[in-house]
Amino acid sequence: AEPALAGDPFAYFDWEVAYQSARPLGVAQKVIAINGQFPGPPLNVTTNWNVVVNVRNALDEPLLLTWHGLQHRKNSWQDGVTGTNCPIPAGWNWTYQFQVKDQVGSFFYSPSALPLHRAAGGYGGIVVNNRDVVPIPFPFPDGGDLTLFIGDWYLRSHKDLRRSLDAGTPLGAPDGVLINGLGPYRYNDSLVPPAIAYERINVEPGRTYRLRVHNVGVSTSLNFRIQGHSLLLVETEGSYTSQQNYSNMDIHVGQSYSFLVTMDQNASTDYYVVASARFVTDPGAVDKLTGVAILHYSNSQGPASGPLPAAPDDQYDTAFSINQARSIRWNVTASGARPNPQGSFHYGDITVTDVYLLQSQPPELIDGQLRSTINGISYIAPSTPLILAQLFNVPGVFKLDFPNHPMNRLPKVDTSVINGTYKGFMEIIFQNNATTVQSYHLDGYAFFVVGMDYGLWTDNSRGTYNKWDGVARSTIQVFPGAWTAVLVFLDNAGIWNLRVENLDSWYMGQELYISVVNPEEDHSDKTPLPLPDNTIFCGALSSLQKEQSHRFQYSGASQVGKTVSTAMISMTWLAATWLLYR
Repeated sequence: AEPALAGDPFAYFDWEVAYQSARPLGVAQKVIAINGQFPGPPLNVTTNWNVVVNVRNALDEPLLLTWHGLQHRKNSWQDGVTGTNCPIPAGWNWTYQFQVKDQVGSFFYSPSALPLHRAAGGYGGIVVNNRDVVPIPFPFPDGGDLTLFIGDWYLRSHKDLRRSLDAGTPLGAPDGVLINGLGPYRYNDSLVPPAIAYERINVEPGRTYRLRVHNVGVSTSLNFRIQGHSLLLVETEGSYTSQQNYSNMDIHVGQSYSFLVTMDQNASTDYYVVASARFVTDPGAVDKLTGVAILHYSNSQGPASGPLPAAPDDQYDTAFSINQARSIRWNVTASGARPNPQGSFHYGDITVTDVYLLQSQPPELIDGQLRSTINGISYIAPSTPLILAQLFNVPGVFKLDFPNHPMNRLPKVDTSVINGTYKGFMEIIFQNNATTVQSYHLDGYAFFVVGMDYGLWTDNSRGTYNKWDGVARSTIQVFPGAWTAVLVFLDNAGIWNLRVENLDSWYMGQELYISVVNPEEDHSDKTPLPLPDNTIFCGALSSLQKEQSHRFQYSGASQVGKTVSTAMISMTWLAATWLLYR
């Protein structure tokens, strides 16, 4: 078992990941479910708890799960991406064990060994609650906590989508938008076919609910809104925000928000809950890319009626969205996971040590394959995870030479890693020269969003930076023909993934890794945790894989939130190597 702090509770989860048949848009297809649930079961824990998740892979492909927004302090072994973990082969189980150290907020998990797995599901919510000694900066919602997953959806399987990209064919427009894995309420008989199951959110009049909304889709930005109700933004991806009311919110792929919604309308009818596509290039696809759920007061007198609540005026104009994004600010006086105010970390006063201008282009052919790039490099995942290659000194797996600016050379496929400076303060500028909105996500950290504007970033752009209350989060949008700047303090040793959340671009190579090594390895409280006992070995290290029988047992596996002083975990494996499943 991994070392853990005595007295911190353990929460145990036992999951089987498998295909099951569903009809979210009225057509039978396979989805990825967890314990028979689509979306998957929630992880509901509290700051500093230790989380143990035993995952059995009942799919026909290798599997990893990644935990969007969880920072895994000094523990990138648990990050669940191909740079840190050998995928779990089909038929195997593997146990994640990590601590949600010094974090609170709304996050989600999803499959990540093959980016397009998420196009079939496999996602679920993560709630990290405040400890009792640290109050939340708003009245406790007396109605409770609700989680909504919104996302675009294809009728084609994730394998078909993968084959399309492998053949150099873009995915094209999605077939619909789901809310909690279900299709739209039939608000329009000509646009929505009959007999589609939809999500109904049951609420009590007069009460306030915390809605945690996650965009878990493939590639489409969505505008979220509730007919007749205001959305009071209070948190995003682990940071409490300045509290502002919005009538709607653009939520980009991979992003998470918390809103307080008070049920203060009359109950003459139900109300529409809408997630509709933004910035869609195919005009004919706009109407079908509208997810609709129903908000049902317990004393409602009738069905929802009238037109859907209006989206922002211009489907293709990003000005509304970029101004809305700039309005989201950090609540500098609120306490986060610790009692001290969030704003006590004065990021604007810290001297930047490294600057990386990361530029993307539209997908292009490299050696006959359609690829996406950052600074002209399309990432190729080696068969040996980077962190294992680093630990075991395996030569030739990766190079610490990722360029800090676009290079005037032909694009290439490579495994090039940023050599980060431990406890350095890095400025990253995302320059989007492609034609679609992109969301960038950084594992292991929250970064401060300090600037966002149209055109090409220059040194003079720093004059527009917000150096006081830029929100700290892990996923940020970059509009086409525009840039977004973030600052990040590299105090979490490990190897960390930086990627676009748009699954097609991620699959085609638009990602990289940042290596952060603490040079004072003798300081055990600051260096990464040791190699887990249950590590799966693959690639150049396949010979290290133990022959084990692959049973898993521990006491109280089904009990969530059980407190124990130690976690006794017995892991066993089938004799095989991951390469057999490549």
